[in-house]
Amino acid sequence: MPTGDAEQALVAALRRGEPLAGEALFAAYAPYVRKVVMRVLGPDAEALDLVQDVFVIALESLHKLDNPRALRGWLAQIAVFQARGCIRKRKQWKIVRLFAPAKLPSQRVSHADFEGSEALRATYRLLSTLHPDEQIAFALRFIDGMELTEVAAACDVSLATIKRRLARAEARFSELAQNEPSLVDWMGGEP
Repeated sequence: MPTGDAEQALVAALRRGEPLAGEALFAAYAPYVRKVVMRVLGPDAEALDLVQDVFVIALESLHKLDNPRALRGWLAQIAVFQARGCIRKRKQWKIVRLFAPAKLPSQRVSHADFEGSEALRATYRLLSTLHPDEQIAFALRFIDGMELTEVAAACDVSLATIKRRLARAEARFSELAQNEPSLVDWMGGEP
């Protein structure tokens, strides 16, 4: 993934409309954007579509990028907002429908052991009950391992706001996880 001068050069090429610049952007950042989207949503059939959407939005709004050296963080911010929109849309449909908005896709989880994949499914099932802002903060911080400042930047909020969201999310998640057999060992409790 490009950094510093290489990011600046890529942004300049995109702004000049060079034919291969869009492909270079996607090739360089698609794995990172996919990772951010997957950490926020978990295993999800819509993730790859959202990744594509992030790049469409980025290319259409490149004029809004003030600092070309911040390209990576800017793409993460777009990815977080796209995933947030997806989460919110699902929560709205939950009210209308009597059934859960979407079951986890039948695609294979990257973890080989069953317990790990069951814990992953349980984690995202519990996270889906949180407010979207808290779900995103929790996923970026505790699943993706982003630093607090990175989470705040990706969510476009202050560090204090992220800390409050994380405190609420962590407390609620811990409470819910105590009743989830596949997460009890991870949380240090008893079933």
